Amino acid sequence: MGARMVAFGGWEMPVEYVGISVEHLSVRQSAGLFDVSHMGEIEIAGSAAVEAVQEITSNDASALEVGEAHYSILTTHAGTFVDDLLVYRLAPDHFLLVVNASNTEKDYKWIKGEIKAFSDVVAVNVSSRYSLLALQGPRAESILQEVTGVDLSEISFYRFATGEVANVRATISRTGYTGEDGFELFVTPQSVGQVWKTLLETGKSEGLQVVGLGARDTLRLEASMRLYGNDIDETTTVLEAGLGWTIGWNKPTFNGKTQLSKQRDEGLLRKLVGFEMIDRGIARHGYDVYVDGDRAGTVTSGTQTPFLKKAIGMAYVPVGQACPDKEIAIDVRGRRLRARVRRMPFYKRPRS
Repeated sequence: MGARMVAFGGWEMPVEYVGISVEHLSVRQSAGLFDVSHMGEIEIAGSAAVEAVQEITSNDASALEVGEAHYSILTTHAGTFVDDLLVYRLAPDHFLLVVNASNTEKDYKWIKGEIKAFSDVVAVNVSSRYSLLALQGPRAESILQEVTGVDLSEISFYRFATGEVANVRATISRTGYTGEDGFELFVTPQSVGQVWKTLLETGKSEGLQVVGLGARDTLRLEASMRLYGNDIDETTTVLEAGLGWTIGWNKPTFNGKTQLSKQRDEGLLRKLVGFEMIDRGIARHGYDVYVDGDRAGTVTSGTQTPFLKKAIGMAYVPVGQACPDKEIAIDVRGRRLRARVRRMPFYKRPRS
């Protein structure tokens, strides 16, 4: 389809098809279709599956009903990130974890090691069984509804159902990584081409556009969604990243609970904040951040956004300097440009 391809997480991926700005705006204004089959899938099953998932992830998996999913963190014993992931409850004793592509093997090895203490549970890397498409944007539901008999209005956010899409058996999940309404479709690799083509044909009149990694990144940044390897990793804690809402504090135990509880009680030293450039310039990943003249942190993500038409980003700064409207400086190619701390998310989709 004319995409410009790049190496990403061991895959050859499209960074853009017709241009990042066009693809970004299509998702915000109509709909976009992503091939995200590079994502990893790990299933955990057995009579001790709930206990195992509870131990290795931060959120409360026991609260999930069959057919529900949630965002969670695969935590180290220090309360930092092995990865961030989605947890799907397929059955009472059966879970599907969707992890980042570049971390799949690492996550799988970590999970296998961590669940050895549980007598009746097994983890299986099932990534080769799944292809994954993401249909995102305000017209995603109307496009998808034309090719499935499943009543999509009955699938609320972070819920999923099974049924046929384009005459192919699929799991339909109301989730995404763009800040828009939309769906992620799990199908077999053998049938994904048929679903892809049918969706593009069906959505043509609705302005459906194929979208690559470039716009996926600008979309998630506008929505202030963290990116593993940039904004979160094994050196940053869940609380520092501003993701305390993913922690099931009432769980008796989970990896990192002791350390995170201590950090919560004693207070943070640094915090991930959003910022908007005041001076003309774009702050990129790795650029130094200065507060009151002193180096105080590093930009983790930054871009010029096609929809908001602003240069925005995220960075870790001392917690005392993390208040909204605080002016900071960022070294952009040897020039210290002014920026201002902003509340996140930068973008919230309009609610109908």
